Amino acid sequence: MLFHLVKKDLILAKKYILFMLVFAVAGPIFIYTKLGFSNGSFVSFLITLLFIEYILFNTISLQEDKYKGLALLCTTPHKREGVIKAKYLLLLVIFIVSFLLYNLAAAIGASSGLTGLDAFSVGIALLVISIFFGILIPVQTKFGYEKTKYIFFIIIFLTPFMMPSVIEWYHSKNFSLSLPLQLPNAVKLWVPFIVSLLIGFISMIISIRIFSKKNL
Repeated sequence: MLFHLVKKDLILAKKYILFMLVFAVAGPIFIYTKLGFSNGSFVSFLITLLFIEYILFNTISLQEDKYKGLALLCTTPHKREGVIKAKYLLLLVIFIVSFLLYNLAAAIGASSGLTGLDAFSVGIALLVISIFFGILIPVQTKFGYEKTKYIFFIIIFLTPFMMPSVIEWYHSKNFSLSLPLQLPNAVKLWVPFIVSLLIGFISMIISIRIFSKKNL
């Protein structure tokens, strides 16, 4: 059932999928060339990832709102719980595909300095996505697409301008992302992934509860 719901979402966004696939490769290379600090590879991946995830998710939400897709979907055998779960699964699928294509971008852009990411950086990127959409989906489920679209659009729009400055400030203060835990390094690498999944799970439960009570 979830597979069919994810497939339905991809069909709704089919006009943008090819462009997003190209952007997943070209985006990190272009963004990296515009950045001027050591952690540019991670930032270029994160900015590209945020744009891809948001544009595809927003396109699907727009189509569902325009044609009352969720109301119609709830008249089918699909359960409301499954509809929400499919949204989170779709974001995870997009994340995995974007990461795989970033590795291709790193290979192509190696001469410009773009490098692959270590497991911890990938985990941090997933954590950022989990926090952003962990807030977006419940809020959008509660208040609807029309009432929330501009808030999250502005956040995404400002990201390319604000994130490099935040990263530069972060490096200037010599902060460290190392976890103050007495754990083996191999275990610490998985902490961002575990926290991301936990945030996603809590957000999904909240969204399911909101959607199950919503009058469509």
